[in-house]
Amino acid sequence: MIPLRTALQKLAQTPAVLVTVLEVQGSVPRGQGTRMLVFAEGFAGTIGGGHLEFQALAHARELLAGQTAALQIRHVLGPSLGQCCGGAVALGFERVTAADVPRVMRWMSPPRQPLALFGGGHVGRAIVQTLAPLPFAVRWVDSRDEIFPDDVPEGVECEHSNPVQAAVADLAPGSRVLIMSFSHAEDLDIVIACLRRIRERNDLPFVGLIGSKTKWASFRHRLEERGFSASEIDRITCPIGVPGITGKEPEVIAVAVAAQLLQQG
Repeated sequence: MIPLRTALQKLAQTPAVLVTVLEVQGSVPRGQGTRMLVFAEGFAGTIGGGHLEFQALAHARELLAGQTAALQIRHVLGPSLGQCCGGAVALGFERVTAADVPRVMRWMSPPRQPLALFGGGHVGRAIVQTLAPLPFAVRWVDSRDEIFPDDVPEGVECEHSNPVQAAVADLAPGSRVLIMSFSHAEDLDIVIACLRRIRERNDLPFVGLIGSKTKWASFRHRLEERGFSASEIDRITCPIGVPGITGKEPEVIAVAVAAQLLQQG
């Protein structure tokens, strides 16, 4: 499978077929509006895999080669396709060229939820890599110079902010926030900035802080001393990650945190 950015660059040079799930009935791999872009060699996106996708790829390439003119086909996902989903899918096929790049990019780029990640350490890097293919627009913030790697994934915006908590003020409304800076002092400053913004605007639906139960008990006490109520402090999630995943390797934490964020909806 070709990354979308690469596929759009390729579309600027060679024609392709845009496959769209037009209608669905019953249990199916992907929903209405799902798309993939098919070239004579390679493709981007997926309509669910399996034999349905295999047939769609073959039909799209026949259309590219002028071997068929059919722009719609319908599949029943039963024994004939070797898929036991039990539903039915109608697929649309459209030849696209360089002129269609903006439209294809808009249709195939999923809506991304804003997320601010404070901290460029090992766990922060692992989380960025894990979130890159998921529907999040990551704003990665750190107070240290030259902390960010050269190979930052697509969709990740790096920002140096000193003091680091100053970046909280202009986060996009609705941002999810993850806090894992290099020091507990910075973590506390960021948490305080988030709680103040929640108090004023109530537009940060999830604020997660990395740390142990002991760290969080200490933070709760400090936040109480600064005048935050119990209900306000309860807006902070600490520790972060779905329960039951106990590994402390950065990659394990990243998976647990990504799953928790996806549960938030």
